[in-house]
Amino acid sequence: MDLILASTSPYRRALLQRLQLPFRCLAPAVDETPLPGEAPGALAARLALAKAHSIASTHPSCLVIGSDQVASLEGTLLGKPGNHANARAQLLASAGKEVRFFTGLTLCCRDTGFEATVVEPFSVQFRHLAPAAIDNYLAREQPFDCAGSFKCEGLGIALFQRMLGDDPSSLEGLPLIALTSLLERAGYPVLA
Repeated sequence: MDLILASTSPYRRALLQRLQLPFRCLAPAVDETPLPGEAPGALAARLALAKAHSIASTHPSCLVIGSDQVASLEGTLLGKPGNHANARAQLLASAGKEVRFFTGLTLCCRDTGFEATVVEPFSVQFRHLAPAAIDNYLAREQPFDCAGSFKCEGLGIALFQRMLGDDPSSLEGLPLIALTSLLERAGYPVLA
């Protein structure tokens, strides 16, 4: 059975490559706009499912992985900053506080009827950060395409006081522990 990652994210692609499985990536067609009053975890689950369905509808015999991550600071969603000024504002707001991440994951196959969705929570407690430290970090890593304005797999780890969660890969955008479990349930064991 072919495996498809419904994503064009280089971060998710690199994460899935860790499992040493053959797969391909296809871009899903999904509107990622939050619904009014939608909770972060519900948004992550809905978007992961929509992304998987978008690809599964035209590839019904394949196992399709959909994933989406939503970051929240005190109830406010943190999107991808897009530029230095927005990233600086996000990190200044996050300094000394906890940011919660919800990574939705769906695995589905239309032909077999398999479908499962999970949401992996993960929290990051930021250190108190001086504006100069934030500017130095942003100049060095430029995480403008990352929700929360950091790359935990890189220099961004220096921004944290602690990380709280079961699966650190979920913070990077694809929860590999949950994914390996879902693949096993779908009859595609990673270690076979």
